[in-house]
Amino acid sequence: MSSRRVAMKAVDWMAFGERVPPNQRAMFNALKTRSDALSSRLTTLPEKPLALDWSYYRNIIAKPGMVDEFEKKYNAVKVPEPIDTQGEKINAQEQEANKSAQSYCQASKERISKYEKELAKFKSMVPFEQMTIDDLNDTFPETKLDMVKYPYWPHKPISDL
Repeated sequence: MSSRRVAMKAVDWMAFGERVPPNQRAMFNALKTRSDALSSRLTTLPEKPLALDWSYYRNIIAKPGMVDEFEKKYNAVKVPEPIDTQGEKINAQEQEANKSAQSYCQASKERISKYEKELAKFKSMVPFEQMTIDDLNDTFPETKLDMVKYPYWPHKPISDL
């Protein structure tokens, strides 16, 4: 029983509950209720199973040797502990997920710095109401029309329109 108590993990239900979307709140509450019921039942069990009074059964059962045979078989039974076969795979997946999350965070920080530079550019430019065509072409070079290469209106290839 002590191995069962050691194996029990404490769940931070408050942190878990914060991450549950509102449409799944009922399922979360059902899970918490079920988990609480099972953990309370587990804690009420004794540390070791109750010992059998073999002498009582020897006195009651008339067939000699039968109780001794049952006692020998009962004591020979060993319940195997479950073997963790998936723990290494899960740990590897967790490490891989952590690496991908860190790389995503790094890429996000790079994008943020790029967007902050772009935002600073927008904040420092001349307001659109006061902007001339030359100011527009200087600020946004992709809007400049190439009148030499495309001399007729719209001064762009038709495919780009």
